[in-house]
Amino acid sequence: MKIVITGASGLVGTHLAHHLAAKHQVLPLTHADLDITERGSVRRLILNERPALIINCAVVSVDECERNPALAQAVNVAGPQALAETAAELEAEFLHFSTNYVFDGVREGQVPYTIDDEPYPINVYGMTKLAGERAVRAAASKCFIVRTSWVYGAGKDSFLGTVHRHLLAGKQVRAITDVWASTTYVDDLVVRTEELLTRRHYATYHVVNSGVCSYEEFARLSARLVGVADTEANKLIEVVYEANMQRLARRPRSTPLRCLVSEKLGLVPLRDWPTALAEYVAK
Repeated sequence: MKIVITGASGLVGTHLAHHLAAKHQVLPLTHADLDITERGSVRRLILNERPALIINCAVVSVDECERNPALAQAVNVAGPQALAETAAELEAEFLHFSTNYVFDGVREGQVPYTIDDEPYPINVYGMTKLAGERAVRAAASKCFIVRTSWVYGAGKDSFLGTVHRHLLAGKQVRAITDVWASTTYVDDLVVRTEELLTRRHYATYHVVNSGVCSYEEFARLSARLVGVADTEANKLIEVVYEANMQRLARRPRSTPLRCLVSEKLGLVPLRDWPTALAEYVAK
């Protein structure tokens, strides 16, 4: 089938486009190709291409959302709404990526959040992503919402994606010890996304690797996996608290996720995060 992917230059969009192109006709659109905040441009392009499926991967970073709420509203809410409305006009399917940051992360015990939990975002990013989810659901009946968390993989220079290389090179890193979430290896995310699409059960999914960790725990395992001794890792990893980072947007403290819908469909949980990380750093 013909698939349009918006935000295709990002980590998830790039990997999805590559993965799905093996079986489908994929049109990957970067921001330069289509600004999803321009409703008229969205409608013209989508109606001209007439895809059977639209996947929205467009995103604004967490701190940039806090810095520029108008941009966050445009990219995270108005843009997805325009795409979903046009998808509905074509009777096409629509898949929209969202985030663990729709939850406040205040409860104790690292209990995973499910779709039965009421979202309560604490920053502009989470607020607009939640509003975007609701706008998409209202506009398109054939829609999938995929919430994911701490996504890493080849092609993105994030802490999670590069910490093993920095440690192997003997570089110092700062690792937050008091924020926990589920991590998601992008290769696992795109495979599970395809599985959800084939089942055509329109719902909200939580797609993450099993388990929960802090940035510090992720860094320490990364070090071991690339052969950095614990004594050396202790020297290279500077343990910090979220308050030390002075980031613009507040981060929820603990937001592991669990997917009830995929379990009902008979899909086993994704492999645990240490196994996924081991495969990533071995590449």
